[in-house]
Amino acid sequence: MRRNENRFRRNVQADAEQIFGIQAEHTEEVADQKVRTAFYPIGQSTLEYLESTDPEGPIGKFLEKRGPGIHHIAFEVDDVDAAVKELLAKGVRMIDKEPRKGAHGNRIAFIHPAETGGVLIEICQPSGEQH
Repeated sequence: MRRNENRFRRNVQADAEQIFGIQAEHTEEVADQKVRTAFYPIGQSTLEYLESTDPEGPIGKFLEKRGPGIHHIAFEVDDVDAAVKELLAKGVRMIDKEPRKGAHGNRIAFIHPAETGGVLIEICQPSGEQH
């Protein structure tokens, strides 16, 4: 593990709280994705920090390959099933051809970054479990 990456992982919450002057609204481990999350409300948006719990998980592999930084941008939708179906019908390459469970119990799906100039895009439907 790179030195800077290790520092990022150890201090990400403390750094965010110091930089933005806010506290995490919610933290959660998503075991099947091998990640810990911390959610920071900023206006009408939420900044989500991710920490890998396993170097072989998707976030662990991302950090090993690219180092710390922005992982993805998420957009809220009313109906993730319909959104995925519409994207697939348009020929958009999806990582998830069917939505899956994410943090907060949200239903999520990712658009392949090859479709969006290298940016990983998540579409998510809130579950109502927001804290």
